[in-house]
Amino acid sequence: MAKLGKRLTAVSATVDRLKHYGVSEASQLIKAGAQAKFDETIEIAVNLGVDPRHADQMVRGVIALPHGSGKTMRVAVFARDEKAKEALEAGADLVGAEDLMEKVQAGEMNFDRVIATPDMMAVVGRLGKVLGPRGLMPNPKLGTVTPNVKAAVAAAKAGEVQFRVEKAGIVHAGIGKGSFSAEQIADNVNAFIVAINKARPSGAKGAYLKSVTISSSMGVGVKLDVAALVG
Repeated sequence: MAKLGKRLTAVSATVDRLKHYGVSEASQLIKAGAQAKFDETIEIAVNLGVDPRHADQMVRGVIALPHGSGKTMRVAVFARDEKAKEALEAGADLVGAEDLMEKVQAGEMNFDRVIATPDMMAVVGRLGKVLGPRGLMPNPKLGTVTPNVKAAVAAAKAGEVQFRVEKAGIVHAGIGKGSFSAEQIADNVNAFIVAINKARPSGAKGAYLKSVTISSSMGVGVKLDVAALVG
């Protein structure tokens, strides 16, 4: 097993791996440990008591975090005419119709979110095999298929976070940056958990939130007290 670096060893010493922390204390530990030379991403991993292979146990949603995600979002919008103009005015990075589809088919994927007006879904649908596996396919339930592209672009640029449960029943998401204060990290954690609870599917039985861990890109994981989160 590779040895831990001095910085990570020092950070690890401050965290009790067997303890489950409150959100405030955990956020302080994560903030203190995010000392890399770049602005580390604060990540959350939520283990849920669901089996996403069943349609009635799928968990997905979107959350506008109180302090944003800290990530610079590049947004592509499929729209025409006035809606295309609105998207550009709202700050979209790429806007187009068939021309944008051709760029994506050619491998140009320099964006983090895809938004489309309803009338463009016949075009976007041809990109399902490309966008789908990357979690980029526009979806009405997530607000990314909408006639109000201005609001959708603004929300994405403001740090709106989409989440979706993976095959193992885990939801991963970036919910902040190391440059955030501990209070901002805690606020975002709490808001994310509220969103996860609201997205509880009808087919979920028994314990829903099984475990929650937060960490920074180069730091150690800190377990949260699930009972306190549920309460």
